[in-house]
Amino acid sequence: EEEEEEEDASKYAEFWKAFGKYIKMGLIEDTANRTRLAKLLRYATSKSGDKEISLEEYVDNMKEGQKHIYYISGEDKETLMKSPSVEKLLSMDYEIVFMTDAVDEYTVQHLTEFEGKRLINASREGLKLEEGDKEKKREDAYKETFKPLIDYIKEVLGRKVEKVMISKHLVASPVVALSADYGWTAQMEKVMKAQAFTDQSKFEFMKSKRNFGINPRHPMIVELNNKVKAGAADEAIEDSIMSLYLSAVVGAGYPLTPEDAMDFSTRVGRIVSQSIGVPLNAELAPELEVVDDVVEEEEEEE
Repeated sequence: EEEEEEEDASKYAEFWKAFGKYIKMGLIEDTANRTRLAKLLRYATSKSGDKEISLEEYVDNMKEGQKHIYYISGEDKETLMKSPSVEKLLSMDYEIVFMTDAVDEYTVQHLTEFEGKRLINASREGLKLEEGDKEKKREDAYKETFKPLIDYIKEVLGRKVEKVMISKHLVASPVVALSADYGWTAQMEKVMKAQAFTDQSKFEFMKSKRNFGINPRHPMIVELNNKVKAGAADEAIEDSIMSLYLSAVVGAGYPLTPEDAMDFSTRVGRIVSQSIGVPLNAELAPELEVVDDVVEEEEEEE
């Protein structure tokens, strides 16, 4: 019986490889059969190893107290496993669905829930985790403690971000760039940009909705907050904040604009100069003296 099940699973894996994309497209188009088609979907997850599993299997494996299905979209499973957006979920031992197909971004817009469980995108601002009074009080305390840094970051980043906040996604990383609830994710931005006839005005509007989350327990963030509170915010602090933000944008899978890429390069150059004690206006070293080949030949003849 086990052998038969394995054989059936193997056959379905082959079927899914060949026709999975069409099933996803059918789920978008066929409203009447959406629930049936959703049961045919297969995805790799943070716990599935080399296999792909159904959403039914995911629901069966959910942790006690877990109320939602969590997923993240991107290029590949290995990169998504390292995303700061999923640190908290992984630390809670929650399984995460990895959506690595370009069509997944469209599919999930039409599949907002499965068997009564909402699908929550881990790269957006709200993880919808259950919180008790203690967690809410702690969050309020963090907001108050880090208000000087949050206000300063808003001032430095300006219109680059919609919101700066204490992040609920982070465990080990200092910062994370997240999509607003109504903006495109990094993956959707790539998909839309790749389309030849994308409305650029709509593209610019949707891609601008980003949030910047900080980790209040990270020593780098604690020190930045201390310096800002002490009135020691200088160009080096501004460079650090902007570099953290731009590195978070890249880490989240967003493409940098040419302007941001140049800005990032300049700021990192300044940070490196300061860290090794080289003044920014240091003169170039003199060119190496090289003896002319002709002179060398004449000396050999003599």
